[in-house]
Amino acid sequence: MSDQITCPGGTLYAIRPGDTFFSLARRFGTTVDAIMAANPGVSPTNLQIGQVICIPVAPIPGVCPGGFLYTIRAGDTYFSLARRFGISVEALIAANPGVDPDRLQIGQQICIPAAPPAPPCPGGTYTIRPGDTFFSLARRFGTTVEALLAANPGVDPDRLQVGQVICLPPGIPGPIPCPGGTIYTVQAGDTLIGIGRRFGVSLSEMIAANPQLADPNQLRIGEPICVPPRA
Repeated sequence: MSDQITCPGGTLYAIRPGDTFFSLARRFGTTVDAIMAANPGVSPTNLQIGQVICIPVAPIPGVCPGGFLYTIRAGDTYFSLARRFGISVEALIAANPGVDPDRLQIGQQICIPAAPPAPPCPGGTYTIRPGDTFFSLARRFGTTVEALLAANPGVDPDRLQVGQVICLPPGIPGPIPCPGGTIYTVQAGDTLIGIGRRFGVSLSEMIAANPQLADPNQLRIGEPICVPPRA
């Protein structure tokens, strides 16, 4: 527990993944020897995530090294925050000296001693337009309906609303520009000239409409390309 540790003039710190006395010494501008002296009985080769130690450096107001600032919302407690961010209550107490965990205020900022959470949509977002379906979006973005469903738990694909924001799966390219044309997903056996003939578009027009293609002669199955409008 943090109240069992004394750190006069220093900073109480909760160990996070990857921490070593060497990395902490560099981060806080001190030495390994100084950290060891401030923490008798702590084994530097057996640090535990959430373990609270003393860093013999004065606290820097407003700084949350290695973590991120969080704004308290209605219903938040140290226990619920610890569970949400995968840390211990002791780590929260150590990272926020002077904060009374029993008197959290909505709008109050505290330090969460953990890596910032990943963005909710690592692949980016897309705003639903008239006529959009998960099937048409999967073809446009060169992904699958299953991947879209996985990236949007709780979204009913049969009840998409114009203006609704959904998540795109990670690792897919953004939509390719195709004003007035059609986004086509390459199928097995397709060639650029063959696709152009099917849609009544010349090879030169197909090449001009798809500058993103590294090699027009090497299409990849599932790759989205632009079929420009017929002249």
